[in-house]
Amino acid sequence: MPVGPLLPQQLYRVCDCEAFHFQTTSDLQPLEYIPGQDRALEAIRFGAAMPHDDYHLYLFGAPGTGRHMSADKIFHDRAKEMPTPEDWVYVHNFKTPHQPRAINLPAGRGPAFAAALQDLVADLRTAIPATFERPENQRRIQAIEEAFRAKQEAAFNALSQQAQAQGVALLRTEQGFAFAPLKEGQILPPEDFAKLSEEERHRIQGIIQALQGALKDVLQSVPRWDKERRQALLQLNHELMAEAIAFPLGEVRAAVVDVAEALEFLNELRNDLVANFPAVLAAEQQAGQEGQPAPLGVVAGLRRYQANVLVSHIPESGAPVVYEANPTLLNLMGRAEHVAQMGTLVTDFTLLKAGALHRANGGFLVIDAEKLLREPFAWDALKRNLKAKHVAIESPAQYASLIATVSLEPEPIPLQVRIALVGSPMIFHLLQQYDNEFGTYFKVAADFGNAMNRSLESDENFARLIATMVQAAKLRPFDVQGVARLIEESSRQAEDSAKLSLNLTDLWDLVREADFFAQRDGVAVVGRPQVSEAVKARVRRADRIREASLEQITRDILLIDSDGEKVGQINGLSVLQLGRFSFGKPSRITVAVRMGLGRLIDIEREVNLGGPLHSKGVLILQGFLAGRFLPGEPLSLSASLVFEQSYGGVDGDSASSTECYALLSALAELPLRQDLAVTGSVNQKGEVQAIGGVNDKIEGFFDICKARGLTGKQGVLIPKSNIVHLMLREDVVAACANAQFHIYPIATIEEGIELLTGRAAGERGPDGRYPADSVYGLVEERLRSFAQQRRKIAETAGAPGVSRG
Repeated sequence: MPVGPLLPQQLYRVCDCEAFHFQTTSDLQPLEYIPGQDRALEAIRFGAAMPHDDYHLYLFGAPGTGRHMSADKIFHDRAKEMPTPEDWVYVHNFKTPHQPRAINLPAGRGPAFAAALQDLVADLRTAIPATFERPENQRRIQAIEEAFRAKQEAAFNALSQQAQAQGVALLRTEQGFAFAPLKEGQILPPEDFAKLSEEERHRIQGIIQALQGALKDVLQSVPRWDKERRQALLQLNHELMAEAIAFPLGEVRAAVVDVAEALEFLNELRNDLVANFPAVLAAEQQAGQEGQPAPLGVVAGLRRYQANVLVSHIPESGAPVVYEANPTLLNLMGRAEHVAQMGTLVTDFTLLKAGALHRANGGFLVIDAEKLLREPFAWDALKRNLKAKHVAIESPAQYASLIATVSLEPEPIPLQVRIALVGSPMIFHLLQQYDNEFGTYFKVAADFGNAMNRSLESDENFARLIATMVQAAKLRPFDVQGVARLIEESSRQAEDSAKLSLNLTDLWDLVREADFFAQRDGVAVVGRPQVSEAVKARVRRADRIREASLEQITRDILLIDSDGEKVGQINGLSVLQLGRFSFGKPSRITVAVRMGLGRLIDIEREVNLGGPLHSKGVLILQGFLAGRFLPGEPLSLSASLVFEQSYGGVDGDSASSTECYALLSALAELPLRQDLAVTGSVNQKGEVQAIGGVNDKIEGFFDICKARGLTGKQGVLIPKSNIVHLMLREDVVAACANAQFHIYPIATIEEGIELLTGRAAGERGPDGRYPADSVYGLVEERLRSFAQQRRKIAETAGAPGVSRG
């Protein structure tokens, strides 16, 4: 019996609205998680709860399937049950200034600690000068100075008296100290000294020489006495400094009395304050008087007494969940910022900035895998820090070994984070194949599917998903018919009447667009008309190329027949994908045959326009012919197959059954109906196999027939296994219901060729031959004649003939 067309209800699965128990989506409870992704959600929950460090996640699937949304929801739910991580601050390292120290504080106390240190510095700016300027302290300083001067004066006075007792005066001049002889209490002029006897002069010179030795001893004692003075002043300064900072520093210490590392830092800060604060303050004051900012550097003036809050958390807020949209090396690991000063770039610990790993430490970090892999050094740095279990701030130049100068080397911070990479399946498998360390750290794969099974339960969950979107965006509610139309469109997007697409991006866009048309129509509830209008508008915005292609066909620029019969010519169907929009495009396929060496020539492949899958389909035809005709005898034909007016690449095997029909037509010299188009792949057994894009292909040929006028005979042959994928447009279903257009499900080549030629394919009889008037009988007879011609030519040329097997 010839194959009959499909019934209208087989062309489009209508959603059963009577199964729903709601009036609008306002009656539904929103969903917490995306339906249909149970396997992926279980994997994410497992990875989020796994206590071991190396169970990071990779979430892969098609864009729009809710990978980010699912990870964010599960991670936040898990984070609420986790302890809040500690705050981290960087402070100056007084022992090794280029290696800032990291101090952890209980959650929320980092900013308070930094503010207390800031207040401490502000208090010391006034408290210390005030302490030194108090009268009693000024008197203590003056007493030390006067004691030094008195000791010095006493030594010189004693030496002066000793000299006068021996008739010599101690003189103070601009050049220093000198001795001169006295006579009757007056200095003896040089000319009078020269008149003295030689014995007297020698005696006086001996006295002066002895006094000069005593003077030398006194002068040598002066630096020692000055050192004692400076030490006394320093000791006094330390005492006064300790007195001045005791109270403000005590307040800071009381705030962190339970943090040992902070107390240790404060002890070092106290010692540095006592030793260096006056000098540091004087340097900053001098810089301010000169109009320059306070100096930066690894020892940064008064900045050395501050704290840089790297990351802080609200107490009892749970663990952090961070999404890093731009995962560069610096954004992940943190960075040391620089400022221009006196023509150079300088930095210090106060310019250290946290990276995503710092912010997510103790919680979860979500990163787009493709973005991460595009950034230089970022992937390797991430693995290195995961292995070391800490996060270290380093510059890209250090990673690349481009500089050897001393820079900041902040103390690494212990790392405890769960990372989720979000990417495509291709990147996941490439990393598994070529990165040996990938599987070491990313052990949990969450595989997001593109579609879920369509059932009453899934329809209800899909309705709740729509309600979730509507309520979250505060859109107009959808009624039952509007939800049903969205479900039907989701099945069409999935290209399967038994599936629902899980592309949430497309669904979200369609929901908002339908809401827009409801606003335009002035209705309070979104229904089927608004959803249908949104679908049509979406197609309208994208189908200029489709209309241009249709116009070229209807104007006979591209040659496609939609009526009549032709030998070796058939209408094939293909799909053109333009971004997110696809449409079906008919193509004329022709075949020419002659006697030859049994080779099928794929013209597309010969000119490098055919892809490997298309070439495979052509070679399958050769196997089909060898298995169906002249068993035991080599084929003696030459056939060329071509997509006419094809100026781009051709790939895929969905036209292999179409090419098979054209080849059989050319061999049997039987015309094929041109009011039918064909799609479907074929195997060597002659079974027609499912293909993709069946809805677009049918609609593509339907549009041509509709533009030229539907005759009631036109239609499309599709694989029988594609029936479940049919979700055709409303106008196509209506035309089929009115017997103006037909969809024929084909299981075998025999069924298809009978429909296209109106003649039986034929079966071998008891004599091993096909009926003479059958399609296969005519094909085999033509192939037999080719074989006889080949043997005759071989015999005539004196070459060995081709014997029968």
